[in-house]
This record gives sequence, structure tokens and C-alpha cells, in this order.
Amino acid sequence: MPRRTATLLASILMLIALLCAGVLIPVPYAEMSPGPTVNTLGDHDGEPVLQISRHKTYPTTGHLNMTTVRVTGPDYRMNLFEAVYGWLGHDNAVVPHKTLYPEGQTAEQADQENAEEFSQSQESAKAAALKQLHLPVAAQTVVGSVVKDKPADGRLHAGDVIKAVDGTAVKQTGDVAKFVTRHKPGEKVVFTIIPAKAAAAAEKQGKKAVTGAKQITISTQKADDGRAIVGIQAGVDHTFPFPIDVKLADVGGPSAGLMFALGIVDKLTPGDMTGGKFVAGTGTIDDKGKVGPIGGIAMKTVGARDKGAEFFLTPKENCAAAAKDTPKGLTLVKVGTIGDAVKALEKIRKGDTAGLPSCGPAGRA
Repeated sequence: MPRRTATLLASILMLIALLCAGVLIPVPYAEMSPGPTVNTLGDHDGEPVLQISRHKTYPTTGHLNMTTVRVTGPDYRMNLFEAVYGWLGHDNAVVPHKTLYPEGQTAEQADQENAEEFSQSQESAKAAALKQLHLPVAAQTVVGSVVKDKPADGRLHAGDVIKAVDGTAVKQTGDVAKFVTRHKPGEKVVFTIIPAKAAAAAEKQGKKAVTGAKQITISTQKADDGRAIVGIQAGVDHTFPFPIDVKLADVGGPSAGLMFALGIVDKLTPGDMTGGKFVAGTGTIDDKGKVGPIGGIAMKTVGARDKGAEFFLTPKENCAAAAKDTPKGLTLVKVGTIGDAVKALEKIRKGDTAGLPSCGPAGRA
């Protein structure tokens, strides 16, 4: 075979081998890209996103859009070509797989964690919104989670209301661990609870008092540090003066909390908070109204602008990252609390945009 032909053939075979390697060999990365946005003031899949009953609500206009990031699943493994394409793409981000999914986490575990965070963000948003409007919100201690294969597994359940431990009333979340660790490992502890289903049914019916308390006796176990434990994490649940439901499927994580809270405030407040403007945003929120940072801020600003947003409510901790590459025509508004966001919306409604707390100058086209 002539040398030139042999060289050409070897080059072709090497190229084929490289192409096969690029397609077949997985790399330890995951991809993030702009996801859907949903108007919390509007409908989704044919029904209102925010549903409030047994309390007067008011008409709303404009947009208060929550934003999302689309990510590859925990079981999906990118190949080299996909990773390179993602790195070269302007609106996508390729990150180490472990950044999004801890080592060993299954798809089911990731979905469960996202669902729990989303549910908790809704509860915090409701509490923050009602407190912003000076409406009464009651708090109670609940079973936040139960550790598998620990003594409480199968005996207590997430959402069970903890009224007392060993007959002593629980007044705050920290009381649960304090009362349990008074015991020596192996001793029994008695929980007085209201089952989660009974508590949820009472809240839905607007009942202030819940009947059906049960006493559950559980043997403690020795923890690694020698303390007595039963294997639960206590949490806080809120009781609201009227039902507020969030109807939004196929979304997870805590970052929609701020926009849910603002949507609730708008529906419960006379007038129009947005002035008909298209406002989007993101941010976690706690039950006191503090706004926290989120991941994927660049993808969220792109997704919001692509849908027509003019203003983007940005957690102050995310401002620096968001300002580096702001889509043209989008104004970033810095917020640290729900109160900050409400004041910013008032300026937007009045057209006083020069007075908005900004994250910085606009960026790319």
C-alpha cells in the first residue's frame, strides 16, 4: 500500500476512534440551561397557580414570574461532545456532576429532596406574605424528616405535629432534641403527636383546634457522639387563617419562594403591585421574609428576558454574579427581604425606576 494512502487511512481510523470515544465515553459533568418561567399571578395547565379561599382577593395584572433552571438528571452521564458543546454555548453551564448531585444520590432521592424543598418554600412563602400584610400566622413544631432504619422509622412520620415529649409541652423546635437527649440510650421516650393527615385535614377545614392526639413510645438509640436519639429532625409548620394552595407540578427546589410570596401579597392587596409590568425574579425566602441566594442565576435571567421580562428581582447575594452578564433590556433589582421587593414593585408601578436598588449596569446584548 502506498505510504500516502496508508497515512490517510490511519488518519481516518484515528478520527473515527476519536469520534467514537467522544460519543461513548461519559464524563463527570452535568449541564444547566434556562428553564421555563411561570407567572404566579396567572394560570398554569388550566388552573390558577395561587388559589386562596375564604378570604377576599383582588384582581391582578402584569407578571410576577418565578424562574427555573433545567438540569440533566442525576443518572444521566454526558459524553465528551455534549460537554464541549455546553462549554462553548453562551447561555448554558457545564459543571461537575457532584456540584448538583452528591456522590451516591439516586434519581429518586434527588426528586424527593427537590419536592421537599419546594413544599417547604411554599410554606415559608405563605408565612412571609401574611406577616408582610400583618395577618396572623401560628407556628407549631412538626416532624420534619425521619431517618431510615432508626427507632422512629415507621412510628413517626414527616408532618406529624409534636405537642409534647414525656408530657412536657413543646414550645419551640429545639425543645424536641433537648427533651430526648435527657434520656440515656436505650431508655424510652413518649411523644404526644397529632398525625400529619389529621393536622392537614383540620387546616384545610379552617379548624383552629385539632383533636386526635396520640402517644407514641419509642426506645432511644446511641448516636455516634453518645447522645440518645430516635432518628428524627424537628421542623416548623405554620397554621394559616385561611387556605392558600400553590398548584404547580414538575418544579422542585426552594428558589421560587420569593415570587410565590409576592404573588400572594398582590392577590390579597387592593390595587395592582406591578402596574401591568413584566417582573420576574428568584430567591429563597424564610418565614420571616428574608430572601436568600440561589444557583443558576445567569440561566434564570436569560430565561426571564427571553419571555419578555423587563425587571428581575435578584437576591443581593446573587447580584455580583448576575451583573456580570445581564441580558440586554433587563433591569436587575437588588432585594434582601420581601419588604425590599414590595417597595421595589411600588417604584416600578409608579415608573420611578431611577430610584430602584440596582445590581449594576446592564451587560451584554
